[in-house]
Formats: sequence, C-alpha cells, structure tokens
Amino acid sequence: MDTGAAGVGLAAAAADDPFKGSPFAAVSDWSYGVSRRYQHLLDRTTPHVLYRWLACLAVALIYVLRVYLVQGFYVVSYGLGIYVLNLLIGFLSPQVDPEIHDLSSSDGPSLPTRGSDEFRPFVRRLPEFKFWYSITKAFCIAFAMTFFSAFDVPVFWPILLFYWVVLFVLTMRRQIVHMIKYKYVPFSFGKQRYDGKKAHSSSVKATTLLPRD
Repeated sequence: MDTGAAGVGLAAAAADDPFKGSPFAAVSDWSYGVSRRYQHLLDRTTPHVLYRWLACLAVALIYVLRVYLVQGFYVVSYGLGIYVLNLLIGFLSPQVDPEIHDLSSSDGPSLPTRGSDEFRPFVRRLPEFKFWYSITKAFCIAFAMTFFSAFDVPVFWPILLFYWVVLFVLTMRRQIVHMIKYKYVPFSFGKQRYDGKKAHSSSVKATTLLPRD
C-alpha cells in the first residue's frame, strides 16, 4: 500500500510540474546531456597527460599568434599571466602547508625532513588535471575576449611585461625558499620506483644466491 501511495504521489508531482513539456524543460535536458558528454570526454583524456599538454601548448600558441597579429589586448594578456602564475603556485604547493601544520600541531611537519622518516607522497594543492584544465580554459576565454574591442585597453605593454616578470621572480623566489625550508620537492623526476619486473628480477637474484645442497 505504501508503494502504491508513493507511485501516486510521484505521478501527481509530475502532473503538477509546470515546466514539463515546456521549452525550458527541453533546454534543461539538452544542457544536462551536453554537460554529461563533455564530462565524459574530459574523463577519457585524464590518462593522456602528454597529449593534453600538447593541446594546451597549441592553444597557447594560437593565442600568442592572435595577440601578435592584432597588436593589442595586452591588458588581457597581463591578467592571463597573473592567473597562470597563481595556478602555478597552487600546483607547486603542498595540499597542507607545513608552516600552518607546525603552528596547529605539535607532531611536527607533515612532510618528512630526514631520511629515516616515514615516506609520504607529495600531494599538491592543485592537482595536475585541474592545473591543465584551468590553464587551457583560461587561454580559450582570453582568445575569445580578443574578438571584442571593449577589452583592448590602450596601454604601454613593456611596463606590464616588466611588472609581470618582477612578480614572477619574487613569487618563485618565495616558493623556492619555502621548498628548501620544509624540504619537499613537488616533482617526481629521479625518484626511485618499484615495479613488477624489478621485484621479479630481485627475487630471481636472491634465489640464485641461495646455497645449493
């Protein structure tokens, strides 16, 4: 009886829906389908790191060529550079700041400081996929803005370039000092990795070194 009452309630709610069969409902269903398809395509590109960054580089080159040809939109480029710099800092920073962790906990920093400490993998504040996606989307938005003259503010572009270079140097210097102070590296190049082949070869070598009867 409860199931039947629930079914009657859902049918009544569907009948009372004023947007059912309306253009608004059709547009909502279409946008939801497009969003799901777009998210599915993004999920499929997740493991292809190299191809994703090559596509991002192509988009960036297209934007640079567009700005070079029109000889304008330097304020847009400056804002884009500041945004990319903020993303880079988030990509290079740990998810939990060791300095804040030191102040709030007496157990010491969350990252190992000595070789005898327990190994903890580096977790970024901004994951690689979100870093790539945000940069690519920013370049696409900036490219679209170059088709509207309202964003072409006249400015002396060497001054903006000088400001950005100074800000980049100061920000990266502070980030490098933070990395040295808390002894963490945001990249995995050169770190030792263990796979099945190495483990198998080690076991075979250990077997051959056993004394024979």
